[in-house]
Amino acid sequence: MSYTQEAAETLALTALGWLAANDDLLPVFMGATGVNEADLRAQAADPVFLGAVLDFLMMDDAWVIRFCDETGNAYTAPGQARAALPGGAQMHWT
Repeated sequence: MSYTQEAAETLALTALGWLAANDDLLPVFMGATGVNEADLRAQAADPVFLGAVLDFLMMDDAWVIRFCDETGNAYTAPGQARAALPGGAQMHWT
């Protein structure tokens, strides 16, 4: 499935909400990105920030599996959505 930017943003917002509801992962995300709670609210509509949310989520396969299992998404959904957001284009080195 190919995501439109709007659908990708929706999935990334779902991921952000999922992260915010996980007391174990939210501090890790905030520490890794340097954002605080006010930043989360202010940047939630920014497609670049939403791409960073998906980048963070995809750092660990276990996080992807948990997110997808708990939200009913395919395991490939975060990567496909990420590709539709700014900075998500696949790099081809050949």
